[in-house]
Amino acid sequence: MPTADVNGHPIYFEDTGGDGPAVLFSHGFLMDHEMFAAQVAALAGEFRCIVWDERGFGQTPAGGPFTFWDSAADALALLTHLGVGQAVLSGMSQGGFISLRAALMDPERVKGLALIDTQAGTEDPDVLPGYEALNDEWMANGPGAVQEVVAGLILGEGIDPTPWYAKWATADREQFGLGFRCLADRDDVTGRLGEIRCPAIIFHGDCDQSIPIAKAELLRDGLAGCEGLVVVAGAPHAANMSHPDQVNGPLREFLRRHA
Repeated sequence: MPTADVNGHPIYFEDTGGDGPAVLFSHGFLMDHEMFAAQVAALAGEFRCIVWDERGFGQTPAGGPFTFWDSAADALALLTHLGVGQAVLSGMSQGGFISLRAALMDPERVKGLALIDTQAGTEDPDVLPGYEALNDEWMANGPGAVQEVVAGLILGEGIDPTPWYAKWATADREQFGLGFRCLADRDDVTGRLGEIRCPAIIFHGDCDQSIPIAKAELLRDGLAGCEGLVVVAGAPHAANMSHPDQVNGPLREFLRRHA
């Protein structure tokens, strides 16, 4: 299996290769590289599509507590490992948190940002206690009692959650806990959005229950190079999975302009 030893731990990745411009896809919380299957299938003939499992998810272990800045460093180090000097970074939810931080860490390497159902700020203090309760139940007893709620928040009603239930059932709870603490305790980079000058495009489902679309509007207004907010009609949090046809077309055109 393809792994890159970077920053002291192995990172699982898949790379379509080829001579096309590179795009690095970063997944959301509780997901893995497979959530971008529809984007890779649509774009791989023209672009070099790289997907990876972030710390604590899929086939990439987290050796201890970490932050999204650590994961951003992993993303950049993975590109270095693959010999990619510059790439467009596409991130969904926490993958967007990572992509924004990578653009702040090394702006010369980020040709553009394609951000999906994400934001720049911290978790809403009104909903965080509910997430903490879900985390406590998962850590104590596994996902069984809360997986339907979690799947509803991420996948909505249009995606079969069964494959993800199977993955969650076998996932290491300690890894889950580390990933959750990173998510819940993240810092706010809203005040630094003006430092990011590269082109950007934002996608957001108008039925997203996890991140309100107002957060996407703040992101749009804060990124100087933002070319627009694509509202994905009827889409939940994982808009790229539920409505790939509404995402892939504008994403392809953005990549043709900037990758």
